[in-house]
Amino acid sequence: MILLFDIGNTHTHVGLGDDRRVRRQTDIPTLTWFGGGAAALVKKFAGKNEITGAVLCSVVPRATPLVRKTVRTVWKCEALELNPKTIRGVGIDYPKPNSIGPDRLANAVAARQRFGAPVVVVDFGTAVTFDVVDAKGNYVGGIIAPGLAAMTDYLHEKTALLPKIKIREIKSAIGKSTEHAMLVGAVQGYRGLVRELIGELKRELKTKNLPVVATGGYAKLIAAKLPEISAVAPDLTLEGLRLVWQAQA
Repeated sequence: MILLFDIGNTHTHVGLGDDRRVRRQTDIPTLTWFGGGAAALVKKFAGKNEITGAVLCSVVPRATPLVRKTVRTVWKCEALELNPKTIRGVGIDYPKPNSIGPDRLANAVAARQRFGAPVVVVDFGTAVTFDVVDAKGNYVGGIIAPGLAAMTDYLHEKTALLPKIKIREIKSAIGKSTEHAMLVGAVQGYRGLVRELIGELKRELKTKNLPVVATGGYAKLIAAKLPEISAVAPDLTLEGLRLVWQAQA
């Protein structure tokens, strides 16, 4: 078994994978890498499984050496870091490859493996990101927009009367309360944003058939009434890491 680490700003998504799939996954707070508690959490998650390697992607550079040290100390192996030099499964046609978030590269690898090319990944995280693999199988760029929670939290923090809300489905497009009105703007508004951007990508890629894979915390909610999204894949990033490891094994 191999350990998979997707190190994000808020959470580190940890997975266990083999040569077939991601077997299971969990989340731990990324801050625990700095407080000393992460190693115990990961060790408990791995249990009695024999760990033969690890692969990671990270958008928190300070945490990366701590993850490497944990893997080396506890399981006596080295962690492979996904970056433009180690990636397998997609090419890169992008002016500054090192500026691409490695989690976005992992998503591109998994999406191409599952759906072919061209393909688009929409990741509903702290930011909503679109990542594009063209018909040649190359990562060619993407789109970044504010995330759902970031938008609603900003409205709450910067105004005197707008409340902090919990994102959920709503039926009517006419808000009958402040909270309801905010939910319409967030949920239905984001569906409109995603639909329009997918349309633009189809036009630019000159294709009517464009698989779109959603992942991230709000993927299931937003995709529920958005037929433009072909599939929801919660484990997409971890699966991309697993595929990169497998390609180099």
